[in-house]
Amino acid sequence: MSTARIPPIQCLLTFEALARLRSVTQTAEELCVTPSAVSHRVKQLEQIIGTKLFGRADFSLTVEGVAYLAHVREGLAMLQRFPGAGSQPGKRKLRLAVTPTFARSILIPRLRQFTEAYPEIDLTLQVSIPLLDVVAEDADLFVRFGTGRYADLEHVCLLKDEITPLASPAFVREHGPFEHATDLEGEPLLRSPLEPWRTWFAANTLDWPEPVDGSQFNDIGLMCDGAAAGMGIALTRLKLAHPWLDRGTLVRLGHSTCFMANVPSPHAHYLCWRTGMMERWECVAFADWLKQSVS
Repeated sequence: MSTARIPPIQCLLTFEALARLRSVTQTAEELCVTPSAVSHRVKQLEQIIGTKLFGRADFSLTVEGVAYLAHVREGLAMLQRFPGAGSQPGKRKLRLAVTPTFARSILIPRLRQFTEAYPEIDLTLQVSIPLLDVVAEDADLFVRFGTGRYADLEHVCLLKDEITPLASPAFVREHGPFEHATDLEGEPLLRSPLEPWRTWFAANTLDWPEPVDGSQFNDIGLMCDGAAAGMGIALTRLKLAHPWLDRGTLVRLGHSTCFMANVPSPHAHYLCWRTGMMERWECVAFADWLKQSVS
């Protein structure tokens, strides 16, 4: 049997406690975790085994849940009888290599949910920019941005996005209005090898060449900061640019139907790992959590 299909022990302990106590609050107190961690672990367990365990809001078990609970209690009892089973194991270490702006805009705002759900896992974050060969070779899991053609790694798509031109409100007031795609002609276009302009040009039926002049950035977050400072117009993925849009330091261009603001990006974010890495339960737990969190 593949160990990747065996649920994490924390999920099994949470299921047993919730079935016995029939209260998320009491289960959280017993396990010293948050109520949201209890809910997440049970949901993860149900997804792994492909069976709904609780039938109603009072946490009564389904028929399948009753049968599964018997197996879980039998397995836990066997583990408790094993010599040394009562000792506290050390924390599991998980090393994640992640691209900078994905970390700031997507991962970090959600990461507390994971650390609360899995206090047994110590997570180490490392910056990785594979496009520039800045990689963390010793990482267990990698978040990469690209086409998804990674012959040396197993991977799953995490996040697709749309690209749109963004600029600071002051820049729009000074250089606008931007009502048509052609209004960008002659304007300073910020550049990044991570998001070429040709995709947006083609979607807007513009035969313009890729810009070769102007400020260039190897990090989307830095490019957003540059655009927010009034340096020019940035072609940016909406989900990554959410913090700047939310603060109002960047705004979308165009308000008419003649201005196609959003275009699907040809690239996406992928979670990658080396063969065999998903035999570790902490890698499975993080991968499952991240896919659910960003979907």
